[in-house]
Amino acid sequence: MEITAPVDRIEGELAVLLLRGDEKVNFNLPVVFLAGINDGDVVNITITKDVAATNETKERVVSLIEKLKRES
Repeated sequence: MEITAPVDRIEGELAVLLLRGDEKVNFNLPVVFLAGINDGDVVNITITKDVAATNETKERVVSLIEKLKRES
């Protein structure tokens, strides 16, 4: 999924972005992720699911739960 979002403004360490097509929706992103970006610039953000990391996280959580159950 790709999101197009104009940078509405910079507030300290956060950039306020508006969702293109539904400017009522906004979200904040730390400015460190937007080097060289200024108010009024439009950015494209790609979101993908990291299946391997998701599975590793699930396995780690299951392992921790099992460990807690054994210790109680």
